[in-house]
Amino acid sequence: MAGKAAAAAAMAGEPEGRTAEEVAWAEGLRGACEPEHHWRHRREFLLRNVAAPPPAAGSAELQRLVSLSMVWANHVFLGCRYPPQVMGKALDMAEGIRVSGAPVRTTRDELVAKVKKRRVSSSNG
Repeated sequence: MAGKAAAAAAMAGEPEGRTAEEVAWAEGLRGACEPEHHWRHRREFLLRNVAAPPPAAGSAELQRLVSLSMVWANHVFLGCRYPPQVMGKALDMAEGIRVSGAPVRTTRDELVAKVKKRRVSSSNG
């Protein structure tokens, strides 16, 4: 019977192994215009990194957790970049989260390297 409940929760998009209170707490942190696909992964980030009990509303701890979840989601889904220390912390906290359907982006550095490579190969020919 427990297997059926877990399967139903997974189909409904509920994080496995979380109480209704934890999920309700996380739902209160969702952005008004946040797409479902982004939210599902950011919610996982929040729930994986929250201490029990969750931090108080408005606390510095909560603001930090929500900020790092946004940094990570913006990086994954929008291609944003942040200072190395911030990126490192967010990526460490997100370790093990599997994201499906995230866009693949080419960075400016990759584009510059590609152009330089073309110039070198064309001057050799």
